[in-house]
Amino acid sequence: MNTLLRITILLCGLVLAACSRGPDAPRGFSLPQGDAEAGKAVFVTLECNACHSAEGVDQIEPDTAEIALRLGGHRALVTTYAELVTSIINPSHRLTNRYPESKSAVNGESRMRRYNDVMTVQQLVDLVAYLQPQYKVVPASPTEYPLYYP
Repeated sequence: MNTLLRITILLCGLVLAACSRGPDAPRGFSLPQGDAEAGKAVFVTLECNACHSAEGVDQIEPDTAEIALRLGGHRALVTTYAELVTSIINPSHRLTNRYPESKSAVNGESRMRRYNDVMTVQQLVDLVAYLQPQYKVVPASPTEYPLYYP
């Protein structure tokens, strides 16, 4: 029973730590509602499809692209609005582990172009509105372990 109490306290502590109210907390972050069709047009206009493919948009040159990252699809974790916004405005925040770093980064920085000085806030909002519904959450199936008989 003592172990159960300790685990419960630890989990409560982790939950409270995740609800940070500090200056770096995402709490209160919200952009206006976007238009997914306009976001699809932004995806094409900014030539995101030179390196990425997404539902309903063909990649510009899939055979010659050095990296062809498919956006969307089935994932075990929710891809949040904040994660997508961060990936667009700060692509080096988290580099993909699907590819060798030599293909996705140069000197530890993402090869993705920074659009912060080109993209309007409305384009960002619309692009995220287009991308987010393409991620489908699939529950992770638990690992089946056979019973151990000594």
